[in-house]
Amino acid sequence: MQRLIPYRRDLKERARELRKNMTLAELTLWDKIRRKATGAEFHRQVPLLDYIVDFYCHEIGLAIELDGVIHDNQVMQDGLRQGRLEEKGVHFLRFTNEEVFKNIDAVLIAIEDSVQECL
Repeated sequence: MQRLIPYRRDLKERARELRKNMTLAELTLWDKIRRKATGAEFHRQVPLLDYIVDFYCHEIGLAIELDGVIHDNQVMQDGLRQGRLEEKGVHFLRFTNEEVFKNIDAVLIAIEDSVQECL
């Protein structure tokens, strides 16, 4: 079942820019989850409501966010954003950039487990 969540149209161009300029952590994870490698089809930099999530699977409503050091100072904003999206039925996984770099296997297992739970 595809979950369609409305988004601000002006975010489309920003999402396109973010896809062209992904962080090293995003590129590393994308290389491992693209082409249904986890059992679900994820898309990069997806606008949802007033936000852009790093990776999103429309079919199961699962978002993956990678948090760099900038997120250390915006815990409250991230929580509000996540709460608004969860109200729309979005499930979230959050990983730090460090987790992606140092323990990608554990990150992939967590993603695969969540995909199975959401199916």
